[in-house]
Amino acid sequence: MDNLRRIASFSVNHGFITEGIYVSRIDGDITTYDLRTRVPNSGDYMDNVTMHTVEHLFATYARNSAIGDRVVYFGPMGCQTGFYLLVRDADNAEVLSVVVEVLRKIISHTGAVPGASREECGNYLSLDLSSAVRECERYLSVLLGRENTFKY
Repeated sequence: MDNLRRIASFSVNHGFITEGIYVSRIDGDITTYDLRTRVPNSGDYMDNVTMHTVEHLFATYARNSAIGDRVVYFGPMGCQTGFYLLVRDADNAEVLSVVVEVLRKIISHTGAVPGASREECGNYLSLDLSSAVRECERYLSVLLGRENTFKY
């Protein structure tokens, strides 16, 4: 283990991270955004059903947005405190605008969760729209209630 290079996300002091949106790293033309919906190590974590449902909805809406052709990946953090959004040729203001737009779409989403079938998902029974809506309402209020500098 002594020869292993420390990865970037372990180099950020999680004791100072609050809810918000941050640039985690830039690799060439790909920017990794840290969409931190919870304060790390606070004992308040997302449950798997909520994370899974937000993942389905956010990925679908983001890939159908103005930056949809530049979205490389969206998925949950294993620590259950947020999500990673990877975007090619990103502009922070444009990404923030799309994140806010996507959160609003999730909050007003009705009907089935995209990808909620055995053929489309490996755990399709583990989805709950109401928990995703609550999570997105909470996170949207954070983003709208602060200046977003994108810096940890």
